[in-house]
Amino acid sequence: MPAAEDITEIAALHAALVAERGALAAERAARLHLEAEMADQKAYAARLETLLREMRRARFGPRSEKLHPDQLALALEEIETAIAEAKTAHEKRPSADKAATADSSKRPKPNRALPADLPRIERVIEPENRRCPCGCGEMVRIGEDRAHRLDVVPAQYRVLVTIRPRYACPKGRAGVAQAPAPAHLIEGGLPTEALIAHVMVAKFSEHMPLYRQSQVLARHGVTVDRSTLADWVGVAAWHLRPIVDRMAELLKRSGKLYIDETTIPVLDPGRGKTKTGYLWAMARDDRPWGGGDPPGVVFTYAPGRAGAHAERLLTGFDGVLQVDGYAGALRRTTARAADRSCSPNAGRTRGAS
Repeated sequence: MPAAEDITEIAALHAALVAERGALAAERAARLHLEAEMADQKAYAARLETLLREMRRARFGPRSEKLHPDQLALALEEIETAIAEAKTAHEKRPSADKAATADSSKRPKPNRALPADLPRIERVIEPENRRCPCGCGEMVRIGEDRAHRLDVVPAQYRVLVTIRPRYACPKGRAGVAQAPAPAHLIEGGLPTEALIAHVMVAKFSEHMPLYRQSQVLARHGVTVDRSTLADWVGVAAWHLRPIVDRMAELLKRSGKLYIDETTIPVLDPGRGKTKTGYLWAMARDDRPWGGGDPPGVVFTYAPGRAGAHAERLLTGFDGVLQVDGYAGALRRTTARAADRSCSPNAGRTRGAS
């Protein structure tokens, strides 16, 4: 039977061995942690370098590699999104040190000047317990902190039910009285004017095709075919035509106008491809020079860019015409100026710039 001294020595050796093994395990864990953190740092740096290289190539690369401004904006959005994702992943790591977290909290904040006419929904968050720890009673309010965040209420489709009661003489001596049905943009149709305006803005301002809008409606349980949406847009376009004509008429009363054309792809039925069409813009904006007329622009489609199209668009205009030097518009300008050189209004010339 071992002596008490031997048992004590064995216990001490065992405790030392356990402590040494614990220290080795802690050292190994710390080393693995540092190696993992270094790997994360290298991956983070490599990701940022790749994104920076792609951004430089898209913006300053050879002409063949440069992107259209719209495509460049999309590429920059993707790059900035990826950078934000990488930064967030770096900051939210469990191993992120406090200094990095403090630096991230000091980053420049975006402009928070929100429009004053937006509705404000205030939510007050009170402490769980307002009893003073000293036992004097309830604490008094000495101030507050306010944080403004931009919120959104998702689009909600609803059904407007119009009820027109019918009334009649209880003794049957007279006819039936009923309020007339209100006028609608599409008589007997499904949409309200607000829904038609929403479809128009989504298509022409937000560039959202009708088939995608049909899919959005389907997600809300409303089945509206793309062709039906196209019919709504066509009806609304017909009703808006007089407004566009009136805008063009008011613009052509100005003393100075700017006109230019730009290409647009147009479907060419039967060929399975697109052809080139032109959008002619007739614009007025004299605000930088103190002009009192409100700014305006009217777009008109034409199949080409010949001067005859400018002649047709500018019928009734008698003033200074600003163009970009395109020969078709310049020829029209010169011809009209020569025609007026012998007219009573020859004092007013039309120029090109």
